[in-house]
Amino acid sequence: MCCGGPSHGYGGKFRLFNALVAALAVILILPAASLQAATPIVAPRIVALGDSLTAGYGLAVEDSFPSKLEQALNTHGVQATVINAGVSGDTSAGGLARLDWVMEDKPDAVILELGANDGLRGFDPKEMEKNLDAILTRLEAAKIPVLIAGMRAPPNLGRDYGTEYESVFKILAEKHHAAFYPFFLDGSAGNPELTQADGLHPTAKGVDVIVEKILPSVLQLIGAGG
Repeated sequence: MCCGGPSHGYGGKFRLFNALVAALAVILILPAASLQAATPIVAPRIVALGDSLTAGYGLAVEDSFPSKLEQALNTHGVQATVINAGVSGDTSAGGLARLDWVMEDKPDAVILELGANDGLRGFDPKEMEKNLDAILTRLEAAKIPVLIAGMRAPPNLGRDYGTEYESVFKILAEKHHAAFYPFFLDGSAGNPELTQADGLHPTAKGVDVIVEKILPSVLQLIGAGG
């Protein structure tokens, strides 16, 4: 009995020590992303590289996606500059062709919104993937964080085309460790009150919805997310 007491106490302390060591080991081997948020970018310069959906087709300049996103970021205390690098009618190939111009703006982050016109014109998704892959490779090499905005294919092109087309964005996001936003027009597409008469481009109110939904992803992109 005299020996049983001390032995039991020592065993309890030893088990406690082992538990603490094990817990510390778990913490030490956790991925860095689980331990700390990305360092916020002070006064970030964000380039929105896209087509007419980014450019603001049919809208006043102040109602375009880049302008409204900049306003939203400023409202959230982020003194960001969002550069409109959208060109109406542009395809993934066109975006790749003018990437040098985009890089001259020295962006801290890029929102990549390209591919809608590839889909509307029925281009081979593999060609779109090749072009977007080249853009992302260049941005990744420059260590510029990217948010890829996905798009949906026109339903008249069939299910097989739509599946292959829509999978490209997620596949590339995973390959290049980029942030992924599945559908740029989420919340506005298909709503006549938020879409212009052409049935494709958002109205100013539609852009408000797009910005509201994508804003959390943009904040995380620049390290300002909660």
